[in-house]
This record gives sequence, structure tokens and C-alpha cells, in this order.
Amino acid sequence: MNLELLESFGQNYPEEADGTLDCISMALTCTFNRWGTLLAVGCNDGRIVIWDFLTRGIAKIISAHIHPVCSLCWSRDGHKLVSASTDNIVSQWDVLTGDCDQRFRFPSPILKLQYHPRDADKVLVCPMKSAPVLLTLSDSKHVVLPVDDDSDLNVVAAFDRRGEYIYTGNAKGKILVLNTDTQDLVASFRVTTGTSNSTAIKSIEFARKGSCFLINTADRIIRVYDGREILTCGRDGEPEPMQKLQDLVNRTPWKRCCFSGDGEYIVAGSARQHALYIWEKSIGNLVKILHGTRGELLLDVAWHPVRPIIASISSGVVSIWAQNQVENWSAFAPDFKELDENVEYEERESEFDIEDEDKSEPEQTGANAAEDEEVDVTSVDPIPAFCSSDEELEDYKALLYLPIAPEVEDPEENPFGPPPDGGGQNLSEDGSAHTGAGDKKQRQPSADGQPPKKKARTTTIELQGVPSDEVHPLLGVKGDSKSKKKTAGRPKGSKGKEKDSPFRPKLYGDRERERDRGLAVDGAVKGRPEAVPAPGNLVSSAYKQHDVQGLD
Repeated sequence: MNLELLESFGQNYPEEADGTLDCISMALTCTFNRWGTLLAVGCNDGRIVIWDFLTRGIAKIISAHIHPVCSLCWSRDGHKLVSASTDNIVSQWDVLTGDCDQRFRFPSPILKLQYHPRDADKVLVCPMKSAPVLLTLSDSKHVVLPVDDDSDLNVVAAFDRRGEYIYTGNAKGKILVLNTDTQDLVASFRVTTGTSNSTAIKSIEFARKGSCFLINTADRIIRVYDGREILTCGRDGEPEPMQKLQDLVNRTPWKRCCFSGDGEYIVAGSARQHALYIWEKSIGNLVKILHGTRGELLLDVAWHPVRPIIASISSGVVSIWAQNQVENWSAFAPDFKELDENVEYEERESEFDIEDEDKSEPEQTGANAAEDEEVDVTSVDPIPAFCSSDEELEDYKALLYLPIAPEVEDPEENPFGPPPDGGGQNLSEDGSAHTGAGDKKQRQPSADGQPPKKKARTTTIELQGVPSDEVHPLLGVKGDSKSKKKTAGRPKGSKGKEKDSPFRPKLYGDRERERDRGLAVDGAVKGRPEAVPAPGNLVSSAYKQHDVQGLD
């Protein structure tokens, strides 16, 4: 059957590249807010760059961390951002002011962060080699979630669409469904391959609409399940996946998967190259493959919550994929005609009269009668795309846009005006950002009479039996055997010189020059350069190659 006949309103997935967003420093992760108006990008110099996605301009830069930002998540109302860096720090940020509300220090690297979909006081944290942790921000308490096997702590976790349940998956393919409030086990099942062998769970992602979720596993298959069926099956159930999606030709492993805004499509980014595969969920057929620059490695993929737009990150640059827009003026005026050449226009005698004197008065019926009805132009109807299925009204306190400060090339020292974003930002030793011209004293009251900014409270999270010497997979430079295995297995996807480029000696050879350019080399993670460049400075090519090389 011809699929084009089935889809009467055209497809709802991107078809081609639609430009890039250059964050000055290298981008590592990105996420849209709930409405798709703002895109937060975490960079390798610790900054969070917030883009206004309608104007494609930078709305705000938050100097968040000293180390690279590895995970980001927006709160439901868009006023808060929670971020994690590779030095095991989790921070909550006020998006409007750019201030850090509070900070948590974990013993091991953070693989993923997620706000509770309905409660901005709860954050789900997935530390490396540890059971997932449910943080309560208001009282800084945490709960360690139960796991299926204490010896297997390679656990990933995710809230379901409304945050009622937490789904966790381990390296043996066991999925547990826990009640968010009580942490009781509600349902469980095991993901098995065709030969009844279990396969490791790499990630769990939920659709924004509907009850479906997908599981990305180590056997290179994406399984789509219905959450209602999982809950019906109960403990040790055997639910069948609705769809199994894979690349049968190349056996591609998947780096990152997510649903479209309406939940009808699934996009998966290849772990070998910059390629995005898009499937239709209902049928399971592959509808599009989007190819980026050859030889680049993909880091992150995010689908716009409302529109058929995808943002992907590779080589530190955010690429935007969208539909090809064809101008159709007849959609606005049905009698509009496109002319190949000029045609002489004949003006009617009464065309520009305020009232047509010669016009006869016909009886008003149908559409003509509707013209005399009073139209309500004051009340605002909620946009259905911005409302959940169990809500009728939009959240009017939501932060959809950020005011953009004008860029001043040579700002004078003005104590009453704030400095431009990114300029005059000082990073203190603990990584907190202080903005302000000549902000030498931390507790100095501001010039406009506001009280001084409070320093963010840092809470250390103690986790039993968690190794404290782990290195985040983004870095992958540690000299232990596990990291060597990871980097040794990398050259499959890379091509040419990138296969075995000895980047570490080159970086050490240029160490003094890099330090002069504002790159701070941290001694805690061996050989890892951290960049805090001034706005406008581009990252050197050797530095960029180093970051791409160590990613897995």
C-alpha cells in the first residue's frame, strides 16, 4: 500500500539540515524546555548556554561549573535548570537570574539527571556504579532506590510521563517499576534476546504523550513497550514489545534515543557516526536517515516537544534538522494566483469606496450572516500542544522566553548596569559564578540596594560501597584497565587520522601556550584540560579533537 496516501497531512519528521548553533565552546549535551522555546546546551568549559530557539540567538550564558557539563534537565515550569558536571557536582540554577540555588557533591560521576515531571522539588540522579538516587531539593535529603541485584550496580533510571513510577534497568536486562512515593516494587520483567540471554539496559526514555516508552539495549535493538501493559503484568511479567527497531544492515549501536513530541516517531542516533535514524512507531518502518558530517561522532539528540525539529550534537556543534518549508501563498488567500508575467489590473469603480453605493442589499444567509457576529478577541484559548492530557489550562507562571540583554562591545565601568553575559564573570574556587563589574568581594551589596547574593549551599551525598575513583565516560582518559578497554574499542567508527591520534603528548607539549589562553589544567583528572575561555575565543583544533576522541 502506498504510505503517502495514508498520511494525508504530510509527515511530521525532519528531512534536512537547517543550520547549526555555535556555542563558542564545545557542546556536549542539550535539552529543550517543555514548550521548545528555549534550548539549554551544556559545554565542556562548564558553561550552560541557553538559546532562544525562535530567534536562534543566545539568550543567556550561565558559568555553571569548572568541569564539563554532562547532563541537563529543565523543571516543568521552566524557571529552574539542574545540571551535572564530570567532577560529580549536581547544581540547581535559577534560569532568570543565573544564580545557583544549591549544590550536591556525589562520590561517583553522574550519568543522568531528571526532574520529577510534576514536582520540581524532586530530582532523579543516576550515579555511576551506584543505585539511582531520588533527591529532595527542599530539605537536601536523598533516598537510594532499591535494585534487583546488589552486585550489578550499572543501573539506569527514568520517571514515567507523570512521575508516578520510576523505571530502573540494570546490566542483566532486569526492569523494575517502583512507586515514586513509597519506592515499593510494582512490576518487573526481564528484557531477553531471542536465545533467552539477557542484555544490558543502556537507557529508558518515555514519550511526552501516550503511555509508551522505549528501552535501548546493548544488543543494538530498541524495544518499544506500553506502560499500561507492564503494570498489568505485575512482578516477573513477560510483556511483549510493541515494536523492535534496529538497523539490520549495519548492526548499528545506538548512542541516544528519544520520541517525537507527539510520540508517533522515534529517533535514534548512531554511536559510530553522525547519523539519525527515524522510525514510525505505529508501523515500525524506517522512514528517514539523516546523515551529518562524515567522520564525526554523535553525542546527544533531542526532539523538539512541539515541532518536527531535531537538535543533535557532534564535534561540539549543535546541528538543527527540520522540514523543507515550501511557500504556499494560496493557503492564506484561496483566490491568490501566481503570475509568470505582469498582467494589467482593471480597477473596479467602487473598489476604494468606503461604502459601495451601487451594491444591492441581498438577504444575509450562511457565511454572510456570520460576518456580523461579534468576535471575541480578548480571551486567550490555551494551546493544546502546551497542555497535558489531564490538564485544560496552560501554566501561566511558566518561563517561555528570556529577555536578551544587548551586547556592548566596549562597556564602560558602570556600577549601576549589569555587565554583558559572559563578560566579567569570575569563577571562585568552588565553581560558583559571580557576575558583576569589579566583583572582588563576594558579600559586597549591589549598587541598586539589593541584598548581597547568598552563597549556594553544598550538600555532600554519602553512598555506601560506591567507588570514589571512577572517571566519567565523557572523559575516558583515566589510566585504569576499564577505561583502556573502552578507548581501545573505539576505532571502529572513526576514520583516517582520528583512529590512533596520540593527542595527549600534543596537549602536554602545548600546555604553557594553552594556559596562557585561559585553559585551566586540572590535576584531579589526569591529563584533562578544562577551558574557561573569554567570550569570542574559539577553541583550538587540537583541543576539540581531544574531546571528541575520548567520548563513548
